[in-house]
Amino acid sequence: SMCVIINELDPSGWRLASIWVSARCVFCFLDDSASAASSMEVTDRIASLEQRVQMQEDEIQLLKSALADVVRRLNLSEEQQAMGSRRGPTKARPMIATLPLRPTVNNGTILPKKGSGTLPSPSGSGSRKDTSTPGTTMSGNFMTYFWFSPPPLMSLFAYVHLPSHHSTVRRTNSNEHVGTLTRKDSGDSKGNRTRAGSTGSNSSGKKSDSKQRDPVFNAEEGYVKMYLKGRPITMFMPKDQVESYCLEAKAELPISKLKLDWVYGYRGRDCRSNLYLLPTGETVYFIASVVVLFNVDEQLQRHYTGHTDDIKCLAVHPDKITIATGQVAGTSSDGKQLAPHVRVWDSVSLNTLHVLGAGFFDRALVCLAFSKSNGGNTLCVVDDSNDHVLSVWDWQREDRLAEVKCSNESVFAVDFHPTDSNIVVTCGKSHLHFWNLEKGMLVRKQGLFEKQEKPKFVLCVTFAENGDAITGDSSGNILLWGKGTNRISHVIQGAHEGSIFALCMLRNGTLVSGGKDRRLISWDSSYQQIQTVEVPELFETVLIGTTKNFVLQGSLDGEFIPITQGHTDELWGLAVHPWKSQFLTCGYDRQVNLWDSGSHQLIWTKTVEDAALSAGFHPTGAVVAIGTQTGRWLVLDTDSKDLVTVHTDGNEQLSVMSYGPDGNFLAIGSHDNYIYVYAVAENGRKYSRVGKCSGHSSFITHLDWSVDSQYLVSNSGDYEILYWIPSVCKQVVSVETTRDIEWATYTCTLGFQVFGLWPDGSDGTDVNGVSRSNDKSLLVTGDDFGKVHLFSYPCSQFRAPSHVYGGHSSHVTNVTFLYDDSYVVSTGGKDMSVMQWRIV
Repeated sequence: SMCVIINELDPSGWRLASIWVSARCVFCFLDDSASAASSMEVTDRIASLEQRVQMQEDEIQLLKSALADVVRRLNLSEEQQAMGSRRGPTKARPMIATLPLRPTVNNGTILPKKGSGTLPSPSGSGSRKDTSTPGTTMSGNFMTYFWFSPPPLMSLFAYVHLPSHHSTVRRTNSNEHVGTLTRKDSGDSKGNRTRAGSTGSNSSGKKSDSKQRDPVFNAEEGYVKMYLKGRPITMFMPKDQVESYCLEAKAELPISKLKLDWVYGYRGRDCRSNLYLLPTGETVYFIASVVVLFNVDEQLQRHYTGHTDDIKCLAVHPDKITIATGQVAGTSSDGKQLAPHVRVWDSVSLNTLHVLGAGFFDRALVCLAFSKSNGGNTLCVVDDSNDHVLSVWDWQREDRLAEVKCSNESVFAVDFHPTDSNIVVTCGKSHLHFWNLEKGMLVRKQGLFEKQEKPKFVLCVTFAENGDAITGDSSGNILLWGKGTNRISHVIQGAHEGSIFALCMLRNGTLVSGGKDRRLISWDSSYQQIQTVEVPELFETVLIGTTKNFVLQGSLDGEFIPITQGHTDELWGLAVHPWKSQFLTCGYDRQVNLWDSGSHQLIWTKTVEDAALSAGFHPTGAVVAIGTQTGRWLVLDTDSKDLVTVHTDGNEQLSVMSYGPDGNFLAIGSHDNYIYVYAVAENGRKYSRVGKCSGHSSFITHLDWSVDSQYLVSNSGDYEILYWIPSVCKQVVSVETTRDIEWATYTCTLGFQVFGLWPDGSDGTDVNGVSRSNDKSLLVTGDDFGKVHLFSYPCSQFRAPSHVYGGHSSHVTNVTFLYDDSYVVSTGGKDMSVMQWRIV
């Protein structure tokens, strides 16, 4: 396969991402006359035989992959038929007339293997996607650079297992960084955390360990008093529930469950070499803690969800079925440390095969690669410790063969030599190292630049047919290193203007390079530049991952279209269309995106002037209001995305934008402690300020309207629950008036109907988003530990049970049901992902 790295020009400078160009290969064998030539050297004859064996093995692997995929489809088809015969008619959305070629799959059982028993089990899911694709455009200046991964070489020799006796590497100052193994902790300021604050990963170090006082039920006055951080919160219940209510009663789990249906987004901004195309037609990439297997032709996603925190690297085995992924360290909701580790899994069944390095790796995994010449039996991994330890594993036996301190500086890539599984190459900041695995030890040879000026960064490495290593560096030079040596044998000086980010060796001996100068250059076997580049049919499909978190598909001589796209910064705003299967997201990247949940396509995107944090649709669906970080809010036409109006209220961020059910009022919750109320006319196109509701002593977090649009309820950062008459901006203090109000929505995290969602020992900020289903039977929440919870509604019993779902690797900042309760949508804050969950 061909990996093309793209470098994108943005205001903050050049950034990196990766592009993979897939090849649907037509294999042909070498002419026997080549090996029969009397003048050919022994080494050339061996190389010729290796190439021949390589092509045959590649064909076998492709056939194995295809066969495995066919078997999976047949098994799933039989399972679906069996399930269909057992089930009666069920209420469902209209189905597509024709069955998908690849049915929805939900696998993920961990096979019992050594060392994996203490880690969470993965689960997989998939969904069929509408094949209609609305026209989308993408702007921006892109600089492409790429490298081709050398095809796997299968050795004819017997496999040799190296001895496992080795000494453990002593890590320098590792204990000094135990608390900083992950992204910056945002827990220290959680009591005052606002939507402008950082939302770190699951590994934020936050722990719910304080003993929470149990709630108290007062039957005479009809209220329940609960405590958050020792502060009492009194919640009055409806009159008709006072006599029958029992605080000790146990709530039931909901019958319905969630199943991950679609993941929007791709992690291209700060990760590379994370986009592959499998022989089955699936594109493989990751975002948050989910690996996505996306079949573009069939418009189907499957998901591997075995990880517990951010995935940072990915490698595909030569068999094109087995995949390895590495994650960062994390912290669970109960405060337990989650060790960084590598998971090796089957891309057909989505079963975890092996878990490597739990307790060995430090901070995170930055890159990894399977060997080529010994059938992929070994895996090399580099972690993110101070010493960037390089380790080699017999992954099937979960045995660490060797380990060594690699470099004190950043490591960008690691790879095995294609014909010698004992040779590993690493490159990065100020280094290029050739490692030889000998008797359980990794012996280093440092690349000698000699007369050649040493570059600041060696950014990529690939291999020529004869075994030479080829590197691209930050000086724009391509260097060839003789096979088995650490010396430069050839230099292409000034191959690119600026850094070279990717190199790829084609089967015909052509080298392709891509760099910061936005050029793709082909070089012949003599490393002379080929002026005219024509992409042969052999390499027809190009997949590009960008630093704007887009995945593009096209050809090198044609246009590219986005097949996956997402946000590039922290994500908070989420709103659903009142009568269409559409939802809108917005975030710190100033992007407002309207999505179609059925086709999983981006309908339109619009860039606004300020970071956007909240959104709300008018009941007619004609317009949508967007709240920003600066106190400015704007209204957009839903169909055309044209700007309708702009207003400013205060100079702090607006955390809630909510129209009344009758569409005559808009309530805006601000971090200046006020709720601004506007009268709305002409179907959301005309606004006049009514006033502001003053009474909260902290920032507004959530608010809901009554069914008749006569009342508002609001929550604030200091756990207040206040009621209002919005038409006159007056607070309602009469309990008898407010306790029986029927609410059109329930997004407030504090209230009698939802207090059961709070976990024991919560500090009051653990739950960021709440949404009640439109049929009033379910409640979904998103918390600070990357989890989505599904409760029964009403959720008015202490410590109510819930179904819990992982996938996000950051605080889940918002959740909501679609208008018809067919799906739940969640946003992942710092992980920049949007996840769509089917209700089953």
